[in-house]
Amino acid sequence: MLSHIKIVLVETSHPGNIGAVARAMKNMSMTNLCLVTPKIFPSAEATSRASGADDLLARAQIYGCLQDAVADCELVIGASARSRTISWPEISPRECADLAVTKKSNQKIAIIFGRENSGLKNHELDLCHFLLRIPCNTEYSSLNIAAAVQVVCYELFVASHTQIPVTIGDSDKNFKATAEQMESFYTHLSEALADIGFMHPDKSNSIMRRLRRIYNRTQLDTKELDILRGILRMSQDNQKSK
Repeated sequence: MLSHIKIVLVETSHPGNIGAVARAMKNMSMTNLCLVTPKIFPSAEATSRASGADDLLARAQIYGCLQDAVADCELVIGASARSRTISWPEISPRECADLAVTKKSNQKIAIIFGRENSGLKNHELDLCHFLLRIPCNTEYSSLNIAAAVQVVCYELFVASHTQIPVTIGDSDKNFKATAEQMESFYTHLSEALADIGFMHPDKSNSIMRRLRRIYNRTQLDTKELDILRGILRMSQDNQKSK
């Protein structure tokens, strides 16, 4: 879904940042990393910082100039935090993502990130259709390059509606309790509260109504309902044994 979008890093000076960018990209299911005259690459530090995203580093395309890196792209977006004397059309990361995901998979897109210390130069922005600016604290607007890439890739991931199955937890194993099951629980709850002397006939309706609101808000699943019914049964058994 996102393979037609290139993340292009220009003259990255610190190899660790390249690895961190690869990690940020893989987090968001992006695979197309391009490097324009990196100072040091390949690098063991880049691989270390990639933390398992070294497959992106292995596939990274290396270019001698930015023009070559974006030559096959129909949409080119340059990220920068610096204000310019001449204005470029500006977009936010979210607007960038909305624009990018509407393109077909055969329409390549480049999102360019500049040098760590100085960003993109004006002649490099001349190649861009839009300037991407990440909203942040105006008194401290310089983001680490990997952090900037993470923000943009996250917006792309969300806009693409990529579905990643969640295998942690048991949320997919327990069904929500049915209305019939809940009514049986409320009957049981009312009986248990009466057994322990908590409910009084003149207040039982209002108490049960409030308890219904509490449990209805939580939308119990069948496992949770079984636990609560077990507590009620034990409470009733204890009361009978006294």
